[in-house]
Amino acid sequence: MKRRFKPAYAFGAFALALTTVLAGCGSSSNSEATAQAASGSDTATASAPVQGGDFTYALATSPDTLDPRRSGLAVSVRVFGALYDTLLVRNADGSLGPSLATEWEQSDDGLSYTLKLKEGVKFQDGTPFNAEAVKYNFDSIIYPETKAANALALLRPYKSSEVIDEYTIKLNLETASQAFLGNLSQGMLSIVSPTAAKEKGEDFGKNPIGTGPFKFVSWSENAEIKLERNPDYAWGSSEAKNTKAAYLDHLTFKIVPEEATRIGGVQSGQVLAAETVPPQNIVALESDPNAQLFKTNTIGLPYTLFFNLEKKPWDELKARQAVQLAVDVDTIVKTLYLGTYERAWSSLTPGILGYDESLEGKIAPNLDKANALLDELGWVKGADGIREKDGQRLTLHYVDGSPNREKRNDIAAMIREQLKAIGVETEVEITQDIATVVFQNWDYDLYGNSQVNADPNSLSAFYHSTKEGERRTLNGLSDPEVDKWLEEAGVEKDDAKRVELYKKVQQYISDQALILPIYVFPYTVAAAKSVQGLTFDPFGYPIFNDVYLSK
Repeated sequence: MKRRFKPAYAFGAFALALTTVLAGCGSSSNSEATAQAASGSDTATASAPVQGGDFTYALATSPDTLDPRRSGLAVSVRVFGALYDTLLVRNADGSLGPSLATEWEQSDDGLSYTLKLKEGVKFQDGTPFNAEAVKYNFDSIIYPETKAANALALLRPYKSSEVIDEYTIKLNLETASQAFLGNLSQGMLSIVSPTAAKEKGEDFGKNPIGTGPFKFVSWSENAEIKLERNPDYAWGSSEAKNTKAAYLDHLTFKIVPEEATRIGGVQSGQVLAAETVPPQNIVALESDPNAQLFKTNTIGLPYTLFFNLEKKPWDELKARQAVQLAVDVDTIVKTLYLGTYERAWSSLTPGILGYDESLEGKIAPNLDKANALLDELGWVKGADGIREKDGQRLTLHYVDGSPNREKRNDIAAMIREQLKAIGVETEVEITQDIATVVFQNWDYDLYGNSQVNADPNSLSAFYHSTKEGERRTLNGLSDPEVDKWLEEAGVEKDDAKRVELYKKVQQYISDQALILPIYVFPYTVAAAKSVQGLTFDPFGYPIFNDVYLSK
């Protein structure tokens, strides 16, 4: 016996309001300007969508791969949205809507979902989209040889698929999961062409084929990714107003790590839009009559610094608490982001189910207490102010990536100076090879990461203990009580009970000083006034099928 599952939950503040400032609005009121920007047009230039043109969109970093199964970067998902479709989409109120799947049912025991699939859909290589394609996608994610990244965490606890008929598939789970269905709306579970994936193998990420509104043309390493309009596209979801073929002829992603070059490109007309606007440029762009600015907060896990519990002395609570009390996060966020980023307080962002507001303001800098904690552990300040114990200097190995995304390298520099006050010597390592240093060698004491996600179950991938053979978490935490809370919350159908369980997890993470939450990332985009129809999904990713260029 099955029951139709049509989730209609709204996560309170989850419904992300797209906050936009449209420059050059004349005498328009603020509310009018916001509405005009949100719809991708203003009163002076409003017109029917125009066909044609090349939309150039500057990315701050390069995707790691264009294979959603293997990707670990949010920047890749910005491109996935153009190349691929997902089975479901997330609506602005937090509910789920149809995309490649049109209907879905949950079994009474919660261990399976039966999905009806959209008919008449084809991959860009001509392969038909059907239940066999979905089965291949999900089975391939759990195959070890695929080396799946974030997609594997999102797909758990998937076990197997049964093809009922050409357009009906049953997805079987190891355990019930309240997050599973919602994860089918995430870009890293986009559906790839089985034919192309089998043919290209590990090279599929440089030769992607999906069902999306744009087709892959070329990828020049660290320079640009070129896509072209998919003329056959006729199955868009309700996420976009335009469900047919795109208005644009071409969509080109430029890889421009340098902030000044990226934003200057919009102002000079070299590119039509650029992401991740630096705080110092926001005020200037707001008053620029030739530009418009879009901003939306992302949800999930904020940018967070994780202690490696397998490294001494950071396996000791008092040592972590000392750092927690010495780092002045308010000063860091205000200094680097000039009031344009919100300070993070918890392991979850505001706007997600279960976010614990009681953690806000709970921890404040206290150097006296921080010093006292290290004294208690036997770390004594030497002549140069750095603490020593048993002939060892108290050092913290802080690893961060290159390029300087969102001023994260600057955070490391500020923390290094702040920790000198309590006698900690911080060794900052900036590397382009995070995959090896962090995820292969686990060679760090402190490392920062974040994740875009719509469900608090995302905490499981970061704080649930792992089994032998599985990739360990950034903390390396292993606590049966935390595991129990996360497992119960993952299957609990009562949202109120889920909230209480996730609050317990957040309180534990804070009390045990497992992390330093730093900021909530606002996704910002500067664009030329000719860019019309640009909107964002509830995760903060751009939707390109509505975009057109006014003449």
